[in-house]
Amino acid sequence: MMARLGSWILALVCIAGTVQAENVQLQHGDLTLNANLAAAQEGWQDGPVLLITHGTLGHNGMEIIATLQDLFAEQAISSLAITLSLGLDDREGMYDCAVPHTHQHTDALDEIGLWRDWLKTQGVREIILVGHSRGGNQTAWFAAERPEPAVRGVVLIAPATWSEAAANAEYRQRYATELAAVLTSAQQRVDTGKGDTWLEQTGFLYCADAQVQARTFTSYYTPDHRLDTPILLGDIDVPVLVIAGSADEVVPDVAEKVGPLADGQRIRLEVIEGADHFFRDLYADDVVEAARSFIDTL
Repeated sequence: MMARLGSWILALVCIAGTVQAENVQLQHGDLTLNANLAAAQEGWQDGPVLLITHGTLGHNGMEIIATLQDLFAEQAISSLAITLSLGLDDREGMYDCAVPHTHQHTDALDEIGLWRDWLKTQGVREIILVGHSRGGNQTAWFAAERPEPAVRGVVLIAPATWSEAAANAEYRQRYATELAAVLTSAQQRVDTGKGDTWLEQTGFLYCADAQVQARTFTSYYTPDHRLDTPILLGDIDVPVLVIAGSADEVVPDVAEKVGPLADGQRIRLEVIEGADHFFRDLYADDVVEAARSFIDTL
């Protein structure tokens, strides 16, 4: 479906030598999607543009995303940071756990595709896909399954990894409940055509006592090797840079899993010593430096 360009809202007045930031909106069915365009210079369409996707239940204004957009702009690299709708119209800010969940993990692929196509309509010929955390997995999944000549490279920052054993252990530790029992109940509803019924007071992602549709729960928790980002790397037909933090306690095994796959050419790995999952403070500069060096080789 062709995306229809919605309204443009000027968020920051552009003066000489500064970044022009604009909130861009697209219509996707009944949903209005939001993104922040940080145009680093006039004629921003002529250079590579980063298409950035945030992590779990996040948004494009969260600290790591906003910081990266600013730092990339200082390097004269423009970017479009999107806010995934997660099933909500005109969504802004972090997802409120009190709001019922109807979204699915793979909804992000369609939305990334809409924004990629929007960039193409603006005349952008070189797009670099960038994703952080869960957004890194969704970005890799998108790149693997929906290749496009305009996409020249992929940068994955602390991308999500997965194993069934780890998922079960994490759910048990967080919610003192066995994931298998909840997943079986949700899957039975989906299998009988009742995927839109609600699981009440259910642990879901970072939300305790959530109200979540059965099909939503299964989309995030059903075992699927594609939830493990390193497995997707071999199916991406453009160069990929994976950036890991040595002190990452959220996704601690990125370097361990990607290391054996990295050949220094098509798949590259950069480990930033001391950085946690969100690459705060000066570690964000290290992320941008690594990404800039990677982009320069494309």
